[in-house]
Amino acid sequence: MHVLNSVRVRAAVVLAALAMILSMGVVAIQTAAAPPAAAHGAVTDPPSRAWGCFDRWADDWQSPAMATADPMCDYSWKQNPNAMWNWNGQLRDGLGGDYQGAVPDGQLCSAGNSMFNAMNTPGNWVAKGVSSNFKLTLTDGSDHGADFLRIYVSKPGFDPTTQRLGWGNLDLVTQTGYYPASDPYIADVNLSGRSGRAVLFTIWQASHNDQTYMFCSDINIGGGDIGPWPGGGTPTNTSTPPASTPPASTLPASTPPASTPPATGDCSAAVRVVNSWSGGYQGEVTVTAGASAIRGWKVTVGGATITQAWNSTLSGSNTLTNTSWNGSLAAGGKATAGFIANGSSTGVTATCAAA
Repeated sequence: MHVLNSVRVRAAVVLAALAMILSMGVVAIQTAAAPPAAAHGAVTDPPSRAWGCFDRWADDWQSPAMATADPMCDYSWKQNPNAMWNWNGQLRDGLGGDYQGAVPDGQLCSAGNSMFNAMNTPGNWVAKGVSSNFKLTLTDGSDHGADFLRIYVSKPGFDPTTQRLGWGNLDLVTQTGYYPASDPYIADVNLSGRSGRAVLFTIWQASHNDQTYMFCSDINIGGGDIGPWPGGGTPTNTSTPPASTPPASTLPASTPPASTPPATGDCSAAVRVVNSWSGGYQGEVTVTAGASAIRGWKVTVGGATITQAWNSTLSGSNTLTNTSWNGSLAAGGKATAGFIANGSSTGVTATCAAA
């Protein structure tokens, strides 16, 4: 494993690697999403689950070795590669400080954002060895600033290899003051009297608007790293991660996918609501090529006011255009793109035209 010191440098390296792949004529549709166009941030030390999986495996994310070397990351990449590439977008908008009301038990490690559902799954997550007093680092690539960081630790007896994290499993460790918009944000963490495996849960209340990020970092207090990366010991549980999405009862309510009509002509598009909250929602568009291959696509999302998009380029308030790596589709081929939009998701539609 090669851990780079700078998140920004790491992102540049990944982009360069993708460019090299494309220059060699290898195009991966749907299985190779790209890093988000606009960075946000994450807890990078001790690493949050999504950041850790990206950091360890982004250079070789389709490696069969991941299944045995880092099984929870293997599960996470297979569940939703977009979540791994968008490791710094684990957020919710407009919570108004009502964190417990907005994020149910069992969904804390995803911030209640269904894109990151794999982060909630119990299992042998790699845990970093820490002392009872250490410093937490949150890297904010967009320099949003922080009203505060609120840091919790799981209660003694909580087992992250078999249990999903709930609010009742947490003890508050500290709440910091304000950080100006210049990362990283570093907080002192005192876990005196604690030892062994635990989950560190961090809430980052960003300062640029009402935007809340939540992260789970697996730690081993007073011991060494647990897991194969980097060279840790044997996990406490050797069970295999689930082969399917966790039961629907544990997931946020979402609108069922819109049915995709048979693709004829250039292309078709279907849109679904992945997650919603007061004043906004997260959507996903699936593009399907028609009877012939296409070299590019453009989707108009009717009824939407889009503020952020990934795996596509946003123009105006509701038009998504393919990127360089997911525009060429064989006949019947598919590509997906995600977005965040303001307002109501009711009546949202999608139409596609080959570019």
